[in-house]
Amino acid sequence: MSQIHTIGVYCASSNQLRQEFNLAAYNLGRIIAREGIRLVYGDGGIGLMKQVADGALSEGGEVIGIIPQFMVDEGWNNPLSTQTIVVGSMHQRKAKIVQMVDAMVALPGGIGTMEELAECLTWKQLGLHTKPVVMLNTEHFFDPLLYYFDRMVEEHFIRPIHREQMFTVVSEPQEVLPALINAPHWDTKIRREAAI
Repeated sequence: MSQIHTIGVYCASSNQLRQEFNLAAYNLGRIIAREGIRLVYGDGGIGLMKQVADGALSEGGEVIGIIPQFMVDEGWNNPLSTQTIVVGSMHQRKAKIVQMVDAMVALPGGIGTMEELAECLTWKQLGLHTKPVVMLNTEHFFDPLLYYFDRMVEEHFIRPIHREQMFTVVSEPQEVLPALINAPHWDTKIRREAAI
């Protein structure tokens, strides 16, 4: 795992999830920490954010939370994070996560998670970063989104390379790190392919 030192995780802040989602997030955090990899996440103190952080912390991992000031003011931050970086806005939070990490993983989540993943993939499509992106498709959560990507290709909104090489999809937490290591190379020149 020498080429991946820090992983950013996008995930939900809901406390009303089935245990399968919580367990997958917790186990991913444990796996990341066992490999000596830093976890960067949104510093949420509930939901899958807390689960992935707790998993990493249980193995002595380093957990860095990035959170806007207004969320700290609401008490939504995780006081157990190894380090908390407070930023001014949601936009700064997203940019800081991508800047700090070597790879990104999306877990199931709501509108915020989808927005983070979409922006991360948009930046990759445009060649603004070349970092690997993995979706952890717990309980087939991302299947409708994958259908949407297939439809985008079918209707020529994106090219097949964007569907086939911008991200990898796995089903189990233990598949995440191998998928990141073996992700297809993404060349910044690919921005020439961004337009259809």
